Amino acid sequence: MKCVHCGANIPDDQMICPVCGAEVQIVPDYNPLDDVLAREVRGSVEGATRQIRTDDIRRYRREDLTKNINSTRVLSEDEMERIRSNRRKSTNNTERNSAELRRQRQARQQKRLEAAKRKRRRLLLTLAAVVILIGFGIYVAYQNSYTGMLKKGYRAVNEKEYMAAEKYFDRAIIKDKSRPDAYVGLAEIYLDQNDTDGAEDVYLSAIETQPTNEKLYQAAIDFYMETKQPEKVASLLEDCEDDNVLASVSEYVCEAPEFKPEEGTYKEVQEITISSDTEGEIYYTTDGTDPTAKTGKKYKEPILLEKEGTTEIRAIVVNMKGIPSGVISQTYTIEFPIADAPAVTPSTGRYTDPQKITITVPDGYTAYYTTDGSEPTASSEKYTGPIDMPANTTTTFNAVLINNRNGKATEVTTRSYITTAE
Repeated sequence: MKCVHCGANIPDDQMICPVCGAEVQIVPDYNPLDDVLAREVRGSVEGATRQIRTDDIRRYRREDLTKNINSTRVLSEDEMERIRSNRRKSTNNTERNSAELRRQRQARQQKRLEAAKRKRRRLLLTLAAVVILIGFGIYVAYQNSYTGMLKKGYRAVNEKEYMAAEKYFDRAIIKDKSRPDAYVGLAEIYLDQNDTDGAEDVYLSAIETQPTNEKLYQAAIDFYMETKQPEKVASLLEDCEDDNVLASVSEYVCEAPEFKPEEGTYKEVQEITISSDTEGEIYYTTDGTDPTAKTGKKYKEPILLEKEGTTEIRAIVVNMKGIPSGVISQTYTIEFPIADAPAVTPSTGRYTDPQKITITVPDGYTAYYTTDGSEPTASSEKYTGPIDMPANTTTTFNAVLINNRNGKATEVTTRSYITTAE
């Protein structure tokens, strides 16, 4: 038979064209005589036979000119059996050919499946290798990253390998000096060895080189709070000149207190008030020492300065986080004014008539006097009212005023009296 695709001859025992590779499509031939024979067989079974009709033969001849059917006789059983046998053989051959085609098709499909599996396997192996390489690269990058250095540093601290830990933290700082984590790690090395001052130096040195780094200031504040040194937070922020930093840690900023009136010298009793814009408590001292929340007096009402002299008041504010402000000191001097020397009457002179000596005493003073010429003091005779001038003698009368608040004495007034009888 010939290939319907390329026209090449195909051997009978092959189902694929040897030239173009196309499969042979087998379709059983249609023979009209088969229908005629089938009808005759049915007629024989029913006990009736008939001749093959001429029009059937003509139709068969038109469809297949290569065959010459002239017989109109009834087929015998042997002939019918041969026909059936040939048909069975043809059917069996067709089935065998179809089975072979299916087998070949399945074989080709199996090869394609195996090839696809091999391709997928190679692809999966390639992807796995790529993933492993990427993972290894990520691992190496992480180990040498800022975070990786920190992790190694803290592991070394936990293992008491402080030199190795310092090396890792220093390498992290080189990678990014603006982040505070590595400085915290360095400080941890000192804290682990109970060296608080060394840990503090780590933060102060970092802030000195990065005075606008808000995160460093926050880390330093956290360090002071964790080590129970809140008073140093005030000093740290007091030296800060960057507004952005101060704004970022505003909750820790404690404004210093204000005094009214301002320090100075006053000639009368003063009430000193202390206030602050920071929410918290005010503590003060008047003995020249720096106040704390433990050693200072808690401010509740104005401080009364009613004695003459100099007083230094120092005060702080402790905010709600327990952070004190800087110490503010104010010095006040109270100097009450001194009255003039007392007025004494009568004036110096010679008198023959009895006289009364009087001293004018202003409010807040007490007068003292002597009649023997000595200088009067607070221990001398106290003036309570007019005094009789001694008779027939010469008297030197001295008087002084003593301030009742401060004990200061005025200038002495002296009078000389000569009394004679008529």
